[in-house]
Order: sequence, then structure tokens, then C-alpha cells
Amino acid sequence: MSKLRLIIQREFIAKVRNKSFIMMTFLSPLLMVGMGALVYFLMQKNDEKVKNIVYVDNSGLFSEDDFKNTKTIHYKDFTALGVTETKKKVEDGDYYGALLIPKQDSLEILATSIEFYSKESPGMSVMSSLENKIESKIRNEKLTNFGFDLSKIKASKIKTEIKMFNFSGEQSSKLINGLKIGVGAIAGYLLMMFVMIYGTSVMRSVIEEKTSRIIEIIVSSVKPFQLMLGKILGNASAGLLQFFIWGAILLLVTTVASSFFGVDVVEMQSAKIPTDQLETVKQATEGNKGQLLVLEILKLPILKIFVLFVFYFLGGFMLYSSLFAAIGAAVDNETDTQQFMFPIIAPLILGVYVGFATVINDPHGSIAVLFSHIPFTSPIVMLMRVPFGVSWYELVISMALLLVTFVFMVWFAAKIYRIGILMYGKKPTYKDLWKWLKFKG
Repeated sequence: MSKLRLIIQREFIAKVRNKSFIMMTFLSPLLMVGMGALVYFLMQKNDEKVKNIVYVDNSGLFSEDDFKNTKTIHYKDFTALGVTETKKKVEDGDYYGALLIPKQDSLEILATSIEFYSKESPGMSVMSSLENKIESKIRNEKLTNFGFDLSKIKASKIKTEIKMFNFSGEQSSKLINGLKIGVGAIAGYLLMMFVMIYGTSVMRSVIEEKTSRIIEIIVSSVKPFQLMLGKILGNASAGLLQFFIWGAILLLVTTVASSFFGVDVVEMQSAKIPTDQLETVKQATEGNKGQLLVLEILKLPILKIFVLFVFYFLGGFMLYSSLFAAIGAAVDNETDTQQFMFPIIAPLILGVYVGFATVINDPHGSIAVLFSHIPFTSPIVMLMRVPFGVSWYELVISMALLLVTFVFMVWFAAKIYRIGILMYGKKPTYKDLWKWLKFKG
């Protein structure tokens, strides 16, 4: 155990003393916030660009009221110029495009005869907006022809909002469901990225020691299994340290934000707010979206998510890192790892796709539940499900399967590691790996 502890300590210190580790630990949160702010800024800037669209209405059905200007789209009536002259002006000028509405005998034919001309491919949002305007106008015209009173139809429209509760009386909302999706997706994606980053770090460390022949000296003092496990645990410890620092930064930011918006974090987390009081708070904070957002975030099981994130990070990382270490031991350089990487990375990618495809729509569906129990995908899919509420017996089953599979994979990888670590000069194949697995020396 003392040798294993020394290996873990060596790997941990080598990792945390690395300048890139220190810089990324403190800069990554700032970079993520900065990138988010930049994307938001660019989206806002993109939406600020005004698009000038002209239209020629030969049907006589539309008016200026049907093409009202918006913040980003301005309409101009070129009906008097005619189709040919309008096309020429748009092609030679700075107009975004031309909408041509022909004269037709039937509304059904008219609905499929309208054309839009532009120098460049128009955006989907612009075309969707135009189609909605035209569809609404033609539908209203048909209703009028059928003898319906449009004013009464408009007056009959009413906005419906269904309040959501569980059987314990706790109220939910569409906003909190959106936050659950976001938190679960971010947690799952972060875990996948860090398993890949730190897993490849273990693999590179093994390759570096193998190619420098230092490994020959090391294995004369410790067993290959101890060396592999020490590398895995050392890198996992460094990863956890980075997560704890990020968690402290997040906690600090949350505390500052909650103080700014006047929300008591401790009180929110230590007690359930009754439904009637929560509704009162929401009404009081109406118009203050920031405060309402903080209230909804604090309703999430933050502590539970954090603890499970740590567990699934360790379990998933150690499961995959054992395979990365085995690959590093089997090859002489990083180029040769490519043939073995995809079978390892594929389950991680599958977990992300399954999570986004199933958990978002039905977090308790059979597919989501199945993949949250399969050890190779459970670290990602289960983390995506946790914000929606997962029973403890499901968590216990998933965690137990992950632990058992991790132990098996460490044993499995160690059989490859102990042979491959001293093999040089030959690019291994899957057949070679199979021989090393069966070797009993």
C-alpha cells in the first residue's frame, strides 16, 4: 500500500504543479462565462441587422397592416413597380429579398404560388416569419368566405397555463424543467469531456514512461497493477481537486448573485417553501427575471447533484482510464493509439446522444432508465436524469453495477498492461491483445 500511495502522490503532484493545470483551473470558468457572453453578444448583434424586404402583391389580398415592420425586418410595398422592375431593383440594390404574390383564382392555389427572390439564401427564421404571415392572412380570408366572424374568433382565443404539482404538493414550472434539462446536460457533457481529457492524460503518461524506458526501472520495484492503479487514482485526485475549486468558485458566484437579488440561499436549501408562499414570492418578483431564476435554481437538489457528480466522475473516470492505460501500455507512440480509441470513446459519445435524445423528452422512460444502468453510459445518462428525481434504489443499482464493472475492467486492463508495458518495436493488433489477456505467466 505504501508503494501505491507513493505512485498516487507522484502522479497527483506532477499533475497539479503543471502550469497548464493551474492556468486552466482558474481560467476555465472565466473562459466559459466569456464564451457564453460572446455568443450572446454575437446573437444580439446578428439580430440587430435590419433586413429590408419588398413585396409585390398582385392578388390585392394583402395590405400594409399584414406586413408590419419588426425590429429586424422592414417591409416596403413595390406593387406599383411590377414584378420585373422589382426584381431588378432588389438584385442591384441593398434589399434582402423580394416577395412576389401573384393573382390567382383560388386561395389554395395562391398559397403554393408565392415566390421569394434573394441574392443569398434567406435565413430559416425569416422564411418562417413570412410563411406565418401569409398563412394567417389566407386562413382568415377563407374563414371570412365561409361566413365566420373574425372578431369573435379572435375574442375566443385564450391563453392556457397548466400548473404542475407532484403528489406531495410541491409546485413545478416550465422554467424549472428547462433548468433541470440544462443542469443535467451540462453535468453529463462535462463528465464526458473530463473523462476523455484525463483518460488520455493517463495514456500519454504511460506512453512517455514506456518510450523513455523509465518504466523498466519502475516495474522492478512495483507490480504493473499497482503502477496502473496509482496513475489512475493520482489523475482522478487531480481532476477532483479541479472540480472542487470550480465548485467553490460557483458557490461564491451563487452567493454573490443571491445576495444581489435578495435571496436567502441557506433558507431555500434547508426548507421546502410551501406552494402558496412560493406563488406569493413569484408574484412579488414579477418583472425581476433574475431573482425568479435564482429561486428556481435553488429549488434543484444541488447537493445531491454535486455528490453524485463526484461519484460518477470517479467511477466513470476509473472505468475508462484503466482502458486508456492499457492502450498506452500496448503501443510505443500516440499515433498507434488511434485504432484502439474509437471502441473506448464510442460508449461515451453514445451516452451523450442517448441522454439528449431520451432524457429531455422522457427522463423516466425505459430507454433512459436502461442506459442509466449500463455502466459504460450510466455516468452520463444518470447525471442527466438526477435533476428530474431518481429513486434511491435505482441509484444504488446503477452505482453498484458501475463499481463491479470498474473492478472487472481494472483486472481486464491490468492483464494487457503487465505484458504491453515491456513490449517494444511492434504495432499491436487486437489478436495480440487477446494473446496477452490469455497469458498466465
